[in-house]
Amino acid sequence: MSMTLKQMRPVYVIGVGLDRYQRASERPYVEMGLTAIRAALADGNIEWQDVESFYLGTLALGMAPARTMIRHLGTTGVAIAQVENASASGSTSFRQACLDVASGITDVSMATGIDKLGPINSAAAQLGFDSLVRKPMAPVAQFALLANRYMSEYGTSLEQLASVAVKNHRNGAMNPYAQRQKVRTLEEVLAPPYISGPLSRLQCCPFGEGAAAVLVASEQAVSALPIDETRLVRVIASVSRSEQLYSAGENSDSELTGSSIKMAFEQAEISADQLDVVELHDAFSIEEILYAEAMGLCEEGQAAPLIAAGEFDIGGRCALSPSGGLLSMGHPMGPTGTGQIAEITRQLRGEAGTRQQPNAKIGLAHMVGVGAVCLVHVLQKV
Repeated sequence: MSMTLKQMRPVYVIGVGLDRYQRASERPYVEMGLTAIRAALADGNIEWQDVESFYLGTLALGMAPARTMIRHLGTTGVAIAQVENASASGSTSFRQACLDVASGITDVSMATGIDKLGPINSAAAQLGFDSLVRKPMAPVAQFALLANRYMSEYGTSLEQLASVAVKNHRNGAMNPYAQRQKVRTLEEVLAPPYISGPLSRLQCCPFGEGAAAVLVASEQAVSALPIDETRLVRVIASVSRSEQLYSAGENSDSELTGSSIKMAFEQAEISADQLDVVELHDAFSIEEILYAEAMGLCEEGQAAPLIAAGEFDIGGRCALSPSGGLLSMGHPMGPTGTGQIAEITRQLRGEAGTRQQPNAKIGLAHMVGVGAVCLVHVLQKV
C-alpha cells in the first residue's frame, strides 16, 4: 500500500524567495533565478553548499538551464533536474523536492520555478498523425463557455463574476512581487476589451516572466543547521493526479481538482472548513469560482455570491488568492506553483504584511496543467 507524505519523514519549508513577476524584459533568466535562490537561502539561513538536490520547473528555457545558472553559486556536485509539467511545472518541482526529503534521499532540497516566455513547442502539435479527438480550444474560449454555463445555471451576474478579479487585484496591489499592482474597481474590471464571452481583460491572467524558490528540509537538517525553528512550516500532503474519463458535459478541470483535493484532505487528515488560506489556479475569474466549489469551500452555485460578499477576502473565513492569484500576481508558468508555496509559507509564518490572513494555520496550494494534471499541497504551521 502506498505511503502518504505525512507517513514519511517530516518535510519542512525553511526558506522562500521570489523575483518579481513582470512583463517580458531583457533581463537574463540567470539573474532572475539567482535573485530568488539567494533570497530563499538567506530566508532559511543556510548556505548553497547545504543543498543536496535542486529542481527547476520551466516551460520555455530550453535544455539544461539549471547548470548555467547555479554554477554562479558554486560547483558543489548538487543533483539537478529540470521539470516540465505545463502550468504545474513549479508545483511539480516542489513535490519532487519534498519527496527527496521525505524518503531520506536528501536532508535539504530546493525547488525553483523560472521562465522567460518565448515560443512553447507543444508535443500535441508534433504527433506526426491526425489526432482522434477534436482540435484543442483556446483556454480563454473554454473558460468563457464555462462561465456562460455557470451564469445561466445559477443566475450569477456579470458583477459577481467580476468580483473575483476585483478581490484579487486588490490583494495584488499589496504584493511587491505581483505583476499587476493596482487596485481595480468593479467598473474597471467590467470595462472593455472583452477577450472572450464574459471575460474582460482584467479577468484574464497576465503572462510574463519571473522566478520563485523554496527550500525544504528534514528534522535532522533543522537540528544540524542554524535554521530558526519558530518559522518552520510543515508540508503535510502532496498529491499529483492526471485526468480520467468523465461524464459528458462535465468540466474536467473541476472534476480533476475535486478528486485531487479529496486525496489531499485524506492525506493531511483535514477538511475544507479547516483551511485558512488557499492559492489556486485562477487564470480566469470563473476558475476561482469553480475550484472553490470543487474544494468544498462552499456548495455548488454559491462561490460567486460569497466572493462578491467578501466571504473569501483577507480577513474572511478563508483567504482565497491573498497573493493576488494568477489574475494579479501573474502567471509566468514555471514559477507560478513555487510562488504559491512561498505565499502560503509567509501567511502561515505571519509574515505576509498587509496581506496577512489572521491566525492562519493551514494553507493549500492548487495548480492545474493544461487540464490534464493537477497538483495539490497542504501546508501547516508548526
